[in-house]
Amino acid sequence: MSMDLVFAALADPTRRAIIDRLREGDKSAGELAEPLPISRSAVSQHLKVLETAGLITRSKSAQQRIVSLNADALTEATGWLQSAHDEWQQRFDNLDRILAEEVPTDPATTDPSAAD
Repeated sequence: MSMDLVFAALADPTRRAIIDRLREGDKSAGELAEPLPISRSAVSQHLKVLETAGLITRSKSAQQRIVSLNADALTEATGWLQSAHDEWQQRFDNLDRILAEEVPTDPATTDPSAAD
């Protein structure tokens, strides 16, 4: 699974809506299509993108195609995002520390009229 495919798939709001619905549990393709303002054919194309990215799996149950969320793909993407977040948070923390060291705490040193 490529994280590029995962993030590309998640870039579309319709696909994110499908993922949100699947967080409630497995659904048939028809159930997923029902609330969306697009054709079933368009939903099928979105499902194909999500499946290619490894975000969902599809299986057949009697006459229905059941769609399931693959949490492993989301876990990997979440891990990557958390790592990037942690790195940037550390950088901001370092910057805050540096700025705090350089900013004088005595008002007399920053207000020229206080020396009078």
